[in-house]
Amino acid sequence: MAYAQPVPWRSTPLSGRRRALVAAVVMAAWVALLWLLEVIDTVSGHALDAHGITPRVPGELWDVVPAAFLHFGFGHVATNSVPLLVLGFLAALSGLRRFAAVVAVIVLASGLGVWFFGPADSVTAGASGVVFGLFGYLLIRGFVDRRAVDVLIGVVVLAVYGSILWGALPTAEGVSWQGHLFGLVGG
Repeated sequence: MAYAQPVPWRSTPLSGRRRALVAAVVMAAWVALLWLLEVIDTVSGHALDAHGITPRVPGELWDVVPAAFLHFGFGHVATNSVPLLVLGFLAALSGLRRFAAVVAVIVLASGLGVWFFGPADSVTAGASGVVFGLFGYLLIRGFVDRRAVDVLIGVVVLAVYGSILWGALPTAEGVSWQGHLFGLVGG
């Protein structure tokens, strides 16, 4: 006769404190991974940069996902680290399964937007599309879920990070506003 026991991590929901700890660890690990990849890229003579997205080149379609984890130098990864850490932490508080699904949609939307609409003969990489997507997700999450605390989080996120919306417009040379815009839409 077989006996079934409940799996502890499935049977009880995480407390708010535990959920925050898990979200913090996941985002710290993600940002650490971005820095580690940039170290590897630098040591390898920037070999990983080849996995950025070159628009409308069929073989580059595979680079839509890895491009979100790669950067063109330490300054580039530094620019994305804090907003990714903060916005990712806030988004991950709603649960890791949902967070993973949201990030997957954002990465695909941002990457495909660059692949279809980016300038020819360019290479795009970086987590900023994910940052814009998480920003958009946090802005609307409270209204979709009808939770006052999430509406408040969205208002605070807008107040603190609202100026990034300019990055979704073609205002700066050499910046992939397409990745930002489609990341925002994906969020």
